[in-house]
Amino acid sequence: MLTVAFWFFATLMIAFGASVVLLRNPVSCAMSLVMSFISLAALFITLDAAFIGIIQILVYAGAVMVLFLFIIMLLDLRTEESRSLNIGATVGGLLVVSAFIAFLVKIISSTPAFSQKLPDFVGPQTSEVKMIGFTLFQTFWLPFEVVGVLLLVATVGVVVLSRKSLR
Repeated sequence: MLTVAFWFFATLMIAFGASVVLLRNPVSCAMSLVMSFISLAALFITLDAAFIGIIQILVYAGAVMVLFLFIIMLLDLRTEESRSLNIGATVGGLLVVSAFIAFLVKIISSTPAFSQKLPDFVGPQTSEVKMIGFTLFQTFWLPFEVVGVLLLVATVGVVVLSRKSLR
């Protein structure tokens, strides 16, 4: 069941990643990026890296994308004008993508390490959240606080710079 979930979320992540590039509306692109981040978090969870998956949702899908959407809304970006399609570039891009996929499938199918089942992890159970929290707040507390202040200053700077003139 985990294998099916992994491939489902991997396909979902690739589809939303492609829509980030293909869509013209900046808000739609940002929302597609959020869904791509959430799919990546689900991939981490299927790989038994729950903490990394949760941090992926909190930091990237939550905080960073809220800032992106905030900036997009403040700048009042319009939908990009559609251009004519360059057939040569499109065909060349599709050839490169298909060659990459064929090469990747050939490597995965010919390597025996990809078909082996990994052994279950047996060992002392340590909480990765506890270890990361201890390291973050005991060893790196000053850089952690500096990054928080830097993000606050950047947000205030965006608001000040994007404010419309009152004249």
